Amino acid sequence: MTPRFFVWTGQELVETPDVPAHEGVLVADSWLVADGGVRALQLHRDRFLRGVASQTTIDSFTAESFWQAAVDELPRTGEWFPRVDALQTGGETTLALRLRPAPTLGASVRVASLDDGDPRVVTTVKGPDIERLGALKSEAAQNDVDEPIIVSAAGHVVDGATSAVLWWRGDRLFAPSASLRRVDSVTAKSIRLLASATGTDTGEEFATPADLAGCEVWVVNALHGIRVVTSWSNGPTLGRTHGRAAAWQRRLDALVRPLP
Repeated sequence: MTPRFFVWTGQELVETPDVPAHEGVLVADSWLVADGGVRALQLHRDRFLRGVASQTTIDSFTAESFWQAAVDELPRTGEWFPRVDALQTGGETTLALRLRPAPTLGASVRVASLDDGDPRVVTTVKGPDIERLGALKSEAAQNDVDEPIIVSAAGHVVDGATSAVLWWRGDRLFAPSASLRRVDSVTAKSIRLLASATGTDTGEEFATPADLAGCEVWVVNALHGIRVVTSWSNGPTLGRTHGRAAAWQRRLDALVRPLP
């Protein structure tokens, strides 16, 4: 399976040989599609449309029409990791769909804190920083790090470069304080909703990497779901409860629904 690319003409999606030349990504969203099933598609839709409304002048009807056409284009067989974009192309905005085969999924991840502070420019919208963070992730991979971790100026864990961060203190599930500005993670939100539905205590806190010593730490996103952090380069030694991540991944997978 090879990637395919489509642009929105205002009436329909038209396939192109490659991603349109652009000066930047204004908004982006992506999710895993496996044999026509997807988790929390409505939440991805809502996040993308909010981003388009805040970052572009595209009207809601156009954005919603593009979204529906993109969903209609998705294959109902195989594993895919599609991405929808609002791209800055000259003085205009182009809506585009990247239909990409899904990469190999994993259940564990190696992390390291970013040394040079928070690299993000737009902290609450997925898109404007996606290429910058992707480059940092590729650079980190050369040092056997799968996911760089963003920390605040005060040293508190905020987010992963392409994921959200959650952690366990005993039987209580924590997320970074909501006052630490970050993209609204669909997967982290889904896990916290599952926690609420199952009577699991949750909380938010300010935590430095050192504060997470002994905790089980998860890096979560729409592609992999839950990955357990197995090493934190120059960081804390972490704990792990056998079978917990796998059990919660099964709960997360139970949210998969067929594409409309």
